[in-house]
Amino acid sequence: MTARQHDSSVYERIEGDDGFQELRRRFRSWAFPMTAAFLAWYLLYVVLSGWARDFMGIKLFGNINVALVLGLLQFVSTFWIARAYSRYAERRLDPLADKLRHEAEREAEKEIA
Repeated sequence: MTARQHDSSVYERIEGDDGFQELRRRFRSWAFPMTAAFLAWYLLYVVLSGWARDFMGIKLFGNINVALVLGLLQFVSTFWIARAYSRYAERRLDPLADKLRHEAEREAEKEIA
C-alpha cells in the first residue's frame, strides 16, 4: 500500500466516523447561523447607508451620527463573534477534535508498525 493510499483510507475512515460527523454538525450549527446573522447585520448597514441617508445622518451628540455609531458597531460585533466562537470551540469542538486526532494517530501508528 502506498503512502497516498494509506492516507486516503485513514481519512475516509475518519470521515465516516460518528464522532467526526458530530464535530461537523456542531461546527455548522454555530457557524452557519452566526454567518447569516452577521451578513444580515452588515447588509442592513449597507442598505441604510445607501437608501436611508436622512436616518443615518441623524446627529446623536456633537458630530457623532447614527452612521458612525453603526459603523463602529460593525467592528464591535466582529470582535464579539470571534470571541464567542473561540469560547464555543474551546468547549464544544476542541475536545471532540482532540479525541478524533488521537484516535487517528493511534490508528496510523498501528498501521505503520
